[in-house]
Amino acid sequence: MGVASAPSGPTSESERTGPGRAHWLRVARETADDLATDAAAREQAGKAPFDEVSRLRESGLLTLLIPAELGGGGADWPTAYAVVREIAAADGAIGQLLGCHYFLSWSARFFTEPSLAAQVERRSAAEQWCWGGGFARQEPPLTLARTAAGHVLDGRQSYATGVLVADRLAVRAVRPDTGEPLAVVVDPTHRGVGIDGDADTFGQRLAAGGSVEFDGVPVAADDVLGSLSADEDVLSPLAALASPVGRLLSVQLRLGMAEGVLAEARDYSRAGHSPWHPDWPFGSPQDPQVLTAYGELTVLTRSASALTDQAQEAVHGGLARGEDLTYDEYAEVSVLVAMAEAAASRAVQESTARALDIIGTRSASSRLGLDRFWRNARTHTLYEPVAHRLRDVGDYFLNGAHPPFVLPV
Repeated sequence: MGVASAPSGPTSESERTGPGRAHWLRVARETADDLATDAAAREQAGKAPFDEVSRLRESGLLTLLIPAELGGGGADWPTAYAVVREIAAADGAIGQLLGCHYFLSWSARFFTEPSLAAQVERRSAAEQWCWGGGFARQEPPLTLARTAAGHVLDGRQSYATGVLVADRLAVRAVRPDTGEPLAVVVDPTHRGVGIDGDADTFGQRLAAGGSVEFDGVPVAADDVLGSLSADEDVLSPLAALASPVGRLLSVQLRLGMAEGVLAEARDYSRAGHSPWHPDWPFGSPQDPQVLTAYGELTVLTRSASALTDQAQEAVHGGLARGEDLTYDEYAEVSVLVAMAEAAASRAVQESTARALDIIGTRSASSRLGLDRFWRNARTHTLYEPVAHRLRDVGDYFLNGAHPPFVLPV
């Protein structure tokens, strides 16, 4: 199927509230189907995903989370999570690109005052911006120095998603005088911004990752969104939710890739033959090893999905609490997301590796492109390892310690 067109919202109610969850899930499925038709060929070509971003833009998915009254789709985070998972099942790299875009394009609501956040979102919707970058801590950090005219940004962002195709970059920079970390928005066409597609990863090649050099880039006051400090005197519980909200996008990405590889392997199994017993039809009850493997991977993925549903419900509830959210409530939300991260990481690594074993030597064919699932999953989990999150879960369970404020890579 082709890509659905952007919603027009003919009625005043639609203009006020947006098209609704069912509409966006249908658009996501149609867009995923479109991406799936040439996913292996595009991944092997490894070109910067300008065409893929155009498909997302034409579908209306780029403005999904922006309120309808500001020109966006008016959807909520549960809908955005479902969309990312659907897209990731077809193309993990584009799922990562879209998830990063959602987190960064919404970040103004976490870190700045409502009027400035609305201004950013209104312009993002009007100009159909695609966002790239990231707020994760890096060494050495970018620096944002005060000048008579405003601020100047310097330094090198070593790796960030989406920068090769972004209309706006959102990055972390510190004040050299105080060391305070800040969220900063930058137009990549400004003088002094240099983008280098040097990532050269073996997976997630279409996530448009690369490095960005900032050399005396002028930054206006309205482009400094706010503090990223983890100090509880600065960081409110609501702003701290930026961490689990962003990390849950990573969880949905992993689950989407796990579900995607199992769906493709199942389709192939139904049409092929067993690698263990060539005379038996693939997927037949006569082949217990195939059935057991699919059973184990289905249980693993469904278990991770159930835990993710709990984490998503907690995140959505935390956002609904707003300024009434407490640090204890934030900690419980963050721990649930950490559990989902661990479960989804295991599910995607097991599924993408063992699917190749199930198919057998035929899975080595580049024509099938099944290896892209393993490479994409392994690359993502290397950048977002779960060892620290498991320690956070253990520290919370044993000692009641609040997890640290950690933003996704």
